[in-house]
Amino acid sequence: MLHGRETEQARIDDLLSGARAGRSGALVLRGEAGIGKTALLDYAAAQGIPTVRSAGIESEAELPFAALHLLVRPGMELVGNLPSRQRDALEAAFGLGEDAPADRMLIGLAVLTLLAEEATQGPLLCLIDDAHWLDQATAEALLFAARRLEAEGVVMLFATRSGPQDFPAPGLTELALSGLRPDASAALLDAGTTPLSPAVRYRLLVESGGNPLALLELPAVVGEGSVDDANPLPLTQRLQLAFHGRVTRLPVATRTVLLVAAAAGAADLAPILRAAAGLGASLRDLQPAQDAGMIGTDGQVLTWHHPLMRSAVYQGAALTDRLAAHRALADALTDADTADLRAWHLASAATGPDENTATALERTADRARRRHGLHAAVAAYDRAAALSIDTNARVRRLVLAAESATEAGLTDRAERLAERAASLSSDIRKPEVEVAADDRATGGPKGQATSPGGREPFSSTGVVGEQVVRAGVGGHGFELRLDLVRAQAEFAGGKPGSAHRRLMAAAVAVRETDPRGAARILTKAVHTAWYLGPDELDEVAAVLATLRLVEDDPATPIVRYLTGSVAGQRVADLRDTAAAAQAGGADSPADLVQLCGSGLVVGQDEQVEELAGELIGQGREQGRIGLLAPLLFFRSEGLLFGGRPKESRIAAEEGLRIARDIGQVQWVSQIHAFLAYLAALQGDSASCSDHAERAVAEEFGGPGAVGASWAHAAVALLALGEGRLEQARTELAHMTVEPARHHVIGLRTLPDQIEVAVRLGATDRACEALDRLTHWSRRAGQDWIAALAARGRALVADGSDAEQHFRSALAANRPFDEARTRLLYGEWLRRDKRKVDARTQLEQAMALFDRLDATPWSERARTELGALGVGTGVRASGGPLSSLTPQESQIVRLAAQGLSNREIAARLFLSHRTVGHHLYKAYPKLGVLSRGELSALDLTE
Repeated sequence: MLHGRETEQARIDDLLSGARAGRSGALVLRGEAGIGKTALLDYAAAQGIPTVRSAGIESEAELPFAALHLLVRPGMELVGNLPSRQRDALEAAFGLGEDAPADRMLIGLAVLTLLAEEATQGPLLCLIDDAHWLDQATAEALLFAARRLEAEGVVMLFATRSGPQDFPAPGLTELALSGLRPDASAALLDAGTTPLSPAVRYRLLVESGGNPLALLELPAVVGEGSVDDANPLPLTQRLQLAFHGRVTRLPVATRTVLLVAAAAGAADLAPILRAAAGLGASLRDLQPAQDAGMIGTDGQVLTWHHPLMRSAVYQGAALTDRLAAHRALADALTDADTADLRAWHLASAATGPDENTATALERTADRARRRHGLHAAVAAYDRAAALSIDTNARVRRLVLAAESATEAGLTDRAERLAERAASLSSDIRKPEVEVAADDRATGGPKGQATSPGGREPFSSTGVVGEQVVRAGVGGHGFELRLDLVRAQAEFAGGKPGSAHRRLMAAAVAVRETDPRGAARILTKAVHTAWYLGPDELDEVAAVLATLRLVEDDPATPIVRYLTGSVAGQRVADLRDTAAAAQAGGADSPADLVQLCGSGLVVGQDEQVEELAGELIGQGREQGRIGLLAPLLFFRSEGLLFGGRPKESRIAAEEGLRIARDIGQVQWVSQIHAFLAYLAALQGDSASCSDHAERAVAEEFGGPGAVGASWAHAAVALLALGEGRLEQARTELAHMTVEPARHHVIGLRTLPDQIEVAVRLGATDRACEALDRLTHWSRRAGQDWIAALAARGRALVADGSDAEQHFRSALAANRPFDEARTRLLYGEWLRRDKRKVDARTQLEQAMALFDRLDATPWSERARTELGALGVGTGVRASGGPLSSLTPQESQIVRLAAQGLSNREIAARLFLSHRTVGHHLYKAYPKLGVLSRGELSALDLTE
């Protein structure tokens, strides 16, 4: 019976009731040690729903996917039902299949799909205790799955400590557990068997703070003076002291086997007993501890009464005894599948440098890195470095740790590791070419395969280049690797200037000896330069132009395209460039991501949308989830500029979900700002304001966040559409200074700048913006940009010249731009008293705005028509998809193409049951009964 937890039990009951009805949910229980988190998990498990259970184990926190395997083991027979990519990723994570790298979020998707499979016949409850001790790979996978639960009938309950760094779970509902109410505390205390005097009883009620474990455990020891202190310790330490007092009364052999179990951390009894045997203890020595209620065992596994009991045993033992326990465990773990655990026990037993142990830990790190357990790899490389005897080996391992930390997004730690390695550089010998163990085994960093012709793919997304991988730690290779780590850390920390300087210096250092490696680095420098200004872009372009690449190198077409685009000049067709790079062995999609961003600079919007769509498909197929947010953003831009705002919003919202899930804060900021722009187009001021504010939140860099330019453009568009010209001018002023001035959105707002300046009578500012727009048009060579420049000339011209420019502006345009041109032309015609011609232009503008759901602009056209005395009637309703949510619309489109629920789920990173749920809700809105009728609907915008 639980005392005083009625509210918490009711929350759990609601989740379980939802699961029985096919709904999913997740809840994080957060509180201090002993507050009753595990008791609530036990309560949930007793409610009659099939349950799978796992827990974080402190000693296994550096073993990737250790806790995940325990959770999904009961459903592993269903792994064969998973899509092939997900199946391979999950099996590789557990060491059951080919040891190939997989995107860590693909493993999370595999977990989601597997849980949905397990719940096919009824609800499923997943309990994860001590989540603060989960290995990071498991935590990421489970959180990815938990955030996507919707209609599977799965409930996930996490229990974790309440510290600020204990299992952060953004996006999940949390329930903070506090101490019991006084009446519940008294009832729990009085239910015990230890007689207490009124004074002691009062003291326990006061000092326990309502902590259930304290109320249960402290009564047995208060009379012995072990916690009778005028300055009492914090409650957790007092409980540990109480537990330790109980341990000291046990026989020596029992304390020995308990210490081995505490050092092991894991529940498997067999290796504990093998290790204990080497120290003179055996299974029968556990009986006194079991009789005392400290542990439980069924002969196969050992469980602790409470994690604090394990901590009390371990922390209370002498250092020499703890070291002996770890050595005994290392000797007992002889199987190949326990090599990683053995290495960590060897490390825990080491009292000084030990090259054998360092080598074992480095191999553990190599395996963790290939399985995408990057946090575990960082810890193992770092500890291996500390145990290294040779300075060269120590530096090499620190460099590997720093690179792994960069891949994992641990930029602060990466920078510290790089600094430690750099501080040892003066002691480094200049060795022969040396390659890390994982690179020797796989032919490239992180197991990257070579192309069919034997050439390594050109990769612009990795941390290191070819020269770096092959150069060991001496010469340029060592310093280059560290500089690249520092550059990554500085860029992530909001210092693009210093990051850019490091990247440029690194590229210049190797451009003669390894032009492809330099090209890889310079593609990153292109990205940093966009946040700085035209001088930095010119610098990158100049160095790119000096690279001596052979014509059939996959980097050659990419470098050629980037060199032109940084100057705003179209030098090649984007489709042809991508095809040539792919034919040459480029790593697609990774190498082509930057092409999409650069394509927007030179106005090849339609090709960007097509290429990004192709690359998104490849990314999904290959499970490279980390590339999807930028690709979805670029595709969203292409869709919007091409006049398909609804599809643009669907892609952007998916990109935002993915960026949030995997911690890509840059893209979270950028996409929030882009969604603000879409909301401004529709006249949704509340959504526009919300997204714009979120884009420049302090966590993303405040006013200097990467999404700031799009956010200003969004607020300006909303103000311009609603006729608030002064506010529009203020916001657009941000587009006239660097770095926003040369950004994609800085160029795209030039027509807005012209219109606002003309309407406010600031002709000089309008002409300045027109000059820039004309210059961009000439360099990019795009008809639609030329049409916008013609509109700008119409606005600043007089008389018949204006009409000629308006007509030129209508010759080549996209839907929103055309509608705005017709609106402006219609307004000009009305002022010129040509009512019939004005009506024609304004009605066409209104129809286009209605189709685009551009409400403020549609209303502006209606107002102009009203001034002509023309009635406009009720606005036409949207197409079949207008009644659907963005996610329903996306799923319906895919279903209409003939994809099954499972295929849609794999593509959108959902479970197949969630897909079915959305289709079930969409059918009545569309007036159909089954997916077979979807193909007959007009699903275009």
